[in-house]
Amino acid sequence: MNKLLFSSVEGVLVESVELIDTVVRVEARTTAGRAACPGCGCWSGRIHGSYLRFPRDLPTAGKFVGVSLRVRRFVCEEESCERMTFAEQVLGLTRRFGRRTERLRSTLVSVGLALAGRAGARMTGAFKVPVSRNTLLRLIASLPDPAVAVPRVVGVDEYAQRKGRVYGTVLVDVETRRPVDLLPDREADTLAAWLAERPGIEIVCRDRAPFFAEGATRGAPQALQVADRWHLWHNLGEAAEKCVYRYRGCLRPTPAQPEELQDEPEPAMPSPWPTGHRFAERTRAKHATIHALLAAGHSMRSVARQLGMTLNTILRFSRATTPEEMFTGQWQNRATRLDDYKPYLDQRWQEGCTNAGKLWEEIKEQGYPRGYAGVRDYVSRTLRGKPQPVGPRPPSARAVTRWILTHPDALPEGDRLQLKAVLANCPELTALAEHVRSFGHMVAHLQGEQLPTWIEAATSTTELPSLRHFAQHLERDLDAVTAGLTLPWNSGVVEGHVNRIKKKWTRA
Repeated sequence: MNKLLFSSVEGVLVESVELIDTVVRVEARTTAGRAACPGCGCWSGRIHGSYLRFPRDLPTAGKFVGVSLRVRRFVCEEESCERMTFAEQVLGLTRRFGRRTERLRSTLVSVGLALAGRAGARMTGAFKVPVSRNTLLRLIASLPDPAVAVPRVVGVDEYAQRKGRVYGTVLVDVETRRPVDLLPDREADTLAAWLAERPGIEIVCRDRAPFFAEGATRGAPQALQVADRWHLWHNLGEAAEKCVYRYRGCLRPTPAQPEELQDEPEPAMPSPWPTGHRFAERTRAKHATIHALLAAGHSMRSVARQLGMTLNTILRFSRATTPEEMFTGQWQNRATRLDDYKPYLDQRWQEGCTNAGKLWEEIKEQGYPRGYAGVRDYVSRTLRGKPQPVGPRPPSARAVTRWILTHPDALPEGDRLQLKAVLANCPELTALAEHVRSFGHMVAHLQGEQLPTWIEAATSTTELPSLRHFAQHLERDLDAVTAGLTLPWNSGVVEGHVNRIKKKWTRA
C-alpha cells in the first residue's frame, strides 16, 4: 500500500485504508527518527508529542481521498534557537500550514497555469477536487519567479488594467518572444529604474509615447531606441484621414444645375410653427375648441369659465379666422446661437451628411457653445424637408483614407476607380496620396535613410496641415524613427502579449 499511495515519499507508513461511500480515508504515520528544526537547522530526535493532520490528496477512481496523517512535534535541543518545539514536515507530502498534499498542489498549479482562474476552476470540478478561481490564482502567485537572463533586445508597451484609469507596462524579450517583467505603472521613472538595473540591454523597441522615450533615454543611454513601424503607419493614417476630411467637398462632384431651374421663383416661406410643433398643435386645438363653443351659442364669458382662460384671450382667439394669426410673440424669429452655423449645416446637408450627431460634432469644433438638442431640432424641422442632391452617395472620408493607405495593386477595381475619380477632382488629395505611398515604400523596404527627404517634402505642404504636423513630430524622435524604418526589429511580439494579458485578465 505504501508503494501504491506514497511511492515517492519516504518516512511514511500506511496503517489502514477505509472506503466510506465516495471517500477513501487513509490513515498513516511518519516513521523518521529525527527532524531538522526550520529555525536553526539542527537535527533533533527528542519527541515532544504528536497530532493528526488531514491533507487532501489526488482522487482515486473518481473518489475523494483524505489522508489522516499522524506527525510528531520535536523539541529543539539548540539552546540559542528561538523555537522550543517544531513540527516535522514530510518532504514531497506536506508543507507548513498546508491543507493539501504536494502532488495535489502541483496538479492544481499546472491547471492554473494552463487555464487561469475561471476555466481552471471548472476543470478542477471535473477532477473531483473543486477549488475556486481565487485559490488557483493564489497558488500561481505563490510560485517563485523563474530565473530570466538579461535580454539584449527588449520591447516595451503599456497595458490597461482599467482602461482610462490604471495602466501598467509589459517588457518582452523580443529575441525569445517571452515576457520578462510587468511594471505597476507606465511612468518614465519606473521604466528608467528597471532598465538601469540591466546594463546589458542593447536595443529598446517602443512606440512613440513620451514617457517610454524618456524612460529609455535615462535608464539605458547605451541602448538604441527603435520606434515601432505599425504605430508610425497608424499615426500617418490618422493624419491622412484629417486631411481627407478637410477636403471632403471634393468627394462629391458638384452637379450642374439646369438653366430652367435658376429662373423659378423661390418657394414661399413655411409657417413659423410647422405641423407637429407642440406650440402650434396646442394653439390650433384651442382655436378649434373656442370657435366650436362660440358656434354652439355659448357666450365668451361662459367659454372663458369652461376653459379656464381669461376673457381677453378668448377675444383674441375669436377674432382670429385661422390659428396661424395667433403665431405671434417676441420669441418668433429671434436670433439663436445656431444662426451663425446654419449655412454650414445646409452645405453639409447638401453634401450628403444627414447625421445630426456628426453635424453637431463638426460645428462644436468650430466653436458652437450649445448642446446636441438644438442641432437635432434644426435638422428634423428644417433640413429633413429639403431635397437631397441627386446622384450616388459620396464615399466617406474614412473610406477614401483606407483606399489611399492600401497598395494600389491590392485595391478592388471598384475602389480603385472611385479613388481615381476623387483624386482627379482634388489636387491636394493627389499630393496626399503621393506622400503616403512614398512613406509606405520606406516602411515596406526599410529605407530609413530617405526619411529626412520625406519630412522636408511633407513639411512644405501648406495645404495639408495634419500631414505637416505629423512630419514635424517625427523630427522630435528622428533617431528612433529612422532606426524603426531601417532595422528589422519591431514591437509586434509585445502587442501579442498585451492581447494575452487582456484575455487572461478578463477570464480571471
